[in-house]
Amino acid sequence: MIAAVLLGVLFFVPAARVFEPGVPGDLLEDGRIMYTEKLPWLILLAFAELGTVLSLFLFKKRLVQLRIAAFSLIVTAGLQGWLAWDYFTAPDGIVFSGTVILPAVAMILTVLAIKGIYADELLVRSASRLRSAKRKK
Repeated sequence: MIAAVLLGVLFFVPAARVFEPGVPGDLLEDGRIMYTEKLPWLILLAFAELGTVLSLFLFKKRLVQLRIAAFSLIVTAGLQGWLAWDYFTAPDGIVFSGTVILPAVAMILTVLAIKGIYADELLVRSASRLRSAKRKK
């Protein structure tokens, strides 16, 4: 849930600011670059958010939940990679904000969620196996 909130925040905060040499930052008109302005960022962010939120509501279907969470993890890694590429290839005058690490934090939380879902599935399977063995006796 926290990963979904972190990814949702990115729709509303700027990714970077553009500064022109010799012009104070407060005089530059709307020098913000939002995550929703660049199409690749927007597409990856939307799919990552959708997968994360969808996996929250599929708790009764653990295998589907596990697959969707893994898909969301891959898409979030793609978003983080794209942001890293843009960060390292950005021209002078573009300063990225600290929000560019939020997808990495969401990835860590998603990995923890995947581990928890998998552990829960193993627990349910073992309990089911024990119940079926008890019935056979």
